[in-house]
Amino acid sequence: MKLAKRVGSISPSPTLRITAEAKALAAQGVDVIDFASGEPDFDTPGLVKNAGIEAIHSGFTKYTAAAGIDELKSAVADKLWRDQGLTYKKSQILISCGAKHTLYNLAQALLDVGDEVIIPSPYWVSYPDQVLLNDAVPVLVPTTEESGFQLTGELLERHVTSRTKAVIVNTPGNPTGSAYDRRTLEGIAEVALRHKLVIISDEIYEKILYDGLEHVSIAALGAEVQAQTVVVNGVSKAYSMTGWRIGYAAGPEDLIAAMATVQSQSTSNPNSMAQKAAVVALQQGEPFIKEMVAEFDKRRRFMVDRLSKIPGFHCRMPNGAFYAFPHVGSLVGRRSPSGPITSASDLSTYFLKEARAATVPGEGFGAPDHIRFSYATSMSKIVDGLDRIETAVHKLT
Repeated sequence: MKLAKRVGSISPSPTLRITAEAKALAAQGVDVIDFASGEPDFDTPGLVKNAGIEAIHSGFTKYTAAAGIDELKSAVADKLWRDQGLTYKKSQILISCGAKHTLYNLAQALLDVGDEVIIPSPYWVSYPDQVLLNDAVPVLVPTTEESGFQLTGELLERHVTSRTKAVIVNTPGNPTGSAYDRRTLEGIAEVALRHKLVIISDEIYEKILYDGLEHVSIAALGAEVQAQTVVVNGVSKAYSMTGWRIGYAAGPEDLIAAMATVQSQSTSNPNSMAQKAAVVALQQGEPFIKEMVAEFDKRRRFMVDRLSKIPGFHCRMPNGAFYAFPHVGSLVGRRSPSGPITSASDLSTYFLKEARAATVPGEGFGAPDHIRFSYATSMSKIVDGLDRIETAVHKLT
């Protein structure tokens, strides 16, 4: 069968693929430590689950408005005002089937053939592929560990062309855990305003910050910036609701309306019961977040310290999200008992087979000398898994 050309331009998500491989091995009885998963290991808060159950019992199980229920839009608007001082009407908010779906709706509504989207590298794996699926061009801008893996206004300026339509800012970031400060965001905003670029602000990890840092949304830098920004977020990471599939966008009314039209012809409404649960999460979920982030912080410090002691690993301390992203380039070129290590992907495969520890190689993030470790797993598994990793490293020659 002849498939569409666009399918040949993209690859399956490496994070989902490796997580599936790890789960398949576990189902066979293999003791695998999962450092690949991009979801919190905490259960969804009880009050949120109860809201979903109540929605089922009350018969709230039918179609809703394609763009989401007003009650959830109001909860999103209240949250954005409460956290960032941002004001949005309900007509400026779209509820979708997760933040990934939100981003795809945005790409469908915004991008034409040949449009360019500037994406700082390392990047979340789906950004370039979603751009490609919409016949546009991802422009990858390398950042450095020394700069905290952050795009700057100067870097953005260098890569803007007459075809540039948008720039993506992800803070805190996946896979690096890097969180942008206000001054850096101001530099990006200045360039975006001057060139009339749409700012796509992916803030899905905004609640997972450490060391007293507070999230700054680029949309909160002023009315002009807000008018050119689409804030993308959801309930998956902050409230451990990954499987509930609720994301949202807040932005210019005409663009949000276009995204809603796209959604109406693809998925229609997000899950009705999950929308009711998301209302409760946004209104009452802060105590849960504080407990979860405190535990993540303990794991973060332990994992980075432990990784930094393994020969060939150099690991920066992340200040957000739940990932460590060590540099492992010095291990490439070594030989394992089963053959040469020619890439981070080879190294990640070696760790899965030899150490029974699942990690995500950096190639899918645009960082071929790195590997991503998630610390969204128990401390006991982190200790065991990193011991296995170190033992496997010592077998390299």
